[in-house]
Amino acid sequence: MDWVIKVIGIVFVLIAILYFLKPEIMKGLMHFFKSGNRMYFAGLIRFVLAIVFLLAARDCRSFRVIFAFGILFLISGLLIFVLGPKRLRVMLEWWEKQSTVFLRVLALVTLAVGVVVIVFA
Repeated sequence: MDWVIKVIGIVFVLIAILYFLKPEIMKGLMHFFKSGNRMYFAGLIRFVLAIVFLLAARDCRSFRVIFAFGILFLISGLLIFVLGPKRLRVMLEWWEKQSTVFLRVLALVTLAVGVVVIVFA
């Protein structure tokens, strides 16, 4: 099952490269999730990632690293549902207002996470 984690890591790397080259795509995605109840879909995606990471952690090179990412995905998914739409919209609006340089740094963080996931899977 470690190959699933590696594929997810590769997807993170590809998304990070896309965000780095075209940060306006990230802003568009934030705008998309801001309307209606779409943000709950992001929470569900995080729950699915949490389940996959937590179940696959025992098969990976570094159980602790992959398990920790699973816990982080679980917490972030829970926060989406706990905070609710009003608070999340405020947060998403703040992220949308950030500079291109800030978003590119965020893309580099995502790239680093993807590489770590690939290496430790």
